[in-house]
Amino acid sequence: MKTFEMIFKRLLFLLCLASVYVASAQQKADLIIYNAKIATMVNAGEFKQAIAMQNGLILATGDSKSILKTYKSAATKLVDAGGKTVIPGLNDSHMHAIREGLNFNMELRWDGVKTLKRAMEMLKEQAARTPPGAWVKVVGGWNEFQFEEKRQPTIDEINAAVPDKPVFITYLYGKAFVNQKGIEVLGYDKNTNYPGSLIELDKDGKPTGLLYAKETPMAIYRTLALTGKLTPEERINSSEHFYREINSFGITSVVDAAGGSQNYDADYQASLALAKSGKLTVRTAYYLFAQQKGKELTDYEKWVTQTHPNKNDHLLMANGYAMEGAGENLIATGADFENFLEPRIVLPSEMETDLEPIIRLLVKNRWPFRLHATYGESIDRMLNVFEKVNKDTPFNGLRWFFDHAETITDAELARVKALGGGVAVQFRMYYQGELYTKMYGQPKTQLPPIKKMLAMGIPVGMGTDAPRISTYNPWMALHWLLTGQTIGGLQFWPKEEVLDKFTALQLYTSGSAWCSGEQDVKGKLVKGMYADMAILSDDYFTAVPDDVKKITSVMTIVNGKVVYAAGPYAAQCPPIDEPIPAWSPVKCYGGYQK
Repeated sequence: MKTFEMIFKRLLFLLCLASVYVASAQQKADLIIYNAKIATMVNAGEFKQAIAMQNGLILATGDSKSILKTYKSAATKLVDAGGKTVIPGLNDSHMHAIREGLNFNMELRWDGVKTLKRAMEMLKEQAARTPPGAWVKVVGGWNEFQFEEKRQPTIDEINAAVPDKPVFITYLYGKAFVNQKGIEVLGYDKNTNYPGSLIELDKDGKPTGLLYAKETPMAIYRTLALTGKLTPEERINSSEHFYREINSFGITSVVDAAGGSQNYDADYQASLALAKSGKLTVRTAYYLFAQQKGKELTDYEKWVTQTHPNKNDHLLMANGYAMEGAGENLIATGADFENFLEPRIVLPSEMETDLEPIIRLLVKNRWPFRLHATYGESIDRMLNVFEKVNKDTPFNGLRWFFDHAETITDAELARVKALGGGVAVQFRMYYQGELYTKMYGQPKTQLPPIKKMLAMGIPVGMGTDAPRISTYNPWMALHWLLTGQTIGGLQFWPKEEVLDKFTALQLYTSGSAWCSGEQDVKGKLVKGMYADMAILSDDYFTAVPDDVKKITSVMTIVNGKVVYAAGPYAAQCPPIDEPIPAWSPVKCYGGYQK
């Protein structure tokens, strides 16, 4: 008996010893960044020297010596940050990333181009390498105020630059250019008509090549849909390159707002393929956008039986590729279209009748939702519907939010808060401030009223609404938050209402995480949070605001793995296949012109 007890105690001792060894081994890091300025984003001015991570989570932060002593093993990968700033990965709360992935490889980007002269040179150069039958396309991300010349190209200049290949160029939400070859390919004539839009005709009744959105942008986006698409293989490659592109700015997460001509689930196959193969390098929470007017309720009734919020399809990463809810547009009659080249449109009288059954369905099934709304006049009517539903089908903590909300009123903000809602704001006025001012005059307060939202305790996430209006470069958006200026330098906000650096960055990290219900797992660099972060090219916290927009990432880490690296870390950048097709503008120019 005594022998048995001795053996048992010996076994127990060995088990305890083994568990201590395993626990000790488990505490060793996969990756440590040291000699850094790490912004934890817990409190303003709180910085650490080192951060250890393991299995996609943060183990600890602290001084370099103690972190290396405690968490380093022979297998630990070490990154000497050389004093550079490390921030939590940026999270864009409103980007059309999945749709852009399908198109990125066939778009010429004018984002970041400094002169119209250079933009037109790029157009001509790309046309020369584009094969017969393919279009040369510039789709969003620019306006004339970024150019030294402070003007748009003329249709005559576009025709002269590219006379033999079809060209399509969009300008914000209000205008598009189609060269004469493009008009010929499309077969447009005086009888071509898109309701709510204008196809300009010359004195002889022939299309000039200028398309204008009036009540709707139908002419612009129906035309875009006719300009060709990539093959399934090219779409996967294009999506991989677009995610790599946004990784280069330190983006590690997006909350995808879906969009027009983005059908579920056909147009999600490329990003899904990357997720299932473990190649998706941006955590993506996506919302579903009904596409057919009059059939929106049918779509949502079908989808609530097919899928569910937080269904993750990423092979290797928690919340890596997850369906999140409904929106950003729920109904066609609720499309609060913002085109500051034209006066505000009034939503049709049937909007409320169309919206109510969808909100009831979503609340009943506990589906989070988001709703595009620019103007306070539209928001008031939408809130009436929400409040009516809430009386008998309580929201009861269901996550929902408005997108944009540039002219939301104080009274409407109070109603949003009472219903437990939030607001996803974007820097659309960075590109449209001059147009808004011309139409409505200089605003006397911050638009959208971000500081007021924060003061009221309303959740606020930051994003770009890229790429059809604005660029996907988050540092341009941060420049807007810090200055209140447009891309052309117009002081659009009162200077006293700009945000401080900590608050601005917080909107882009933990603030946006709320929009996908992940505020408890990402957005800060503390123990237990996701190991998503970026080493910056320059110190955001000491840079003057005009230099903030020049910042990029020199190393981006998602789930504890390096997904992008440049500069002194370029050798650590994971390989990626060449862009296809071979004539892709991305192959020659990349995306944003840094």
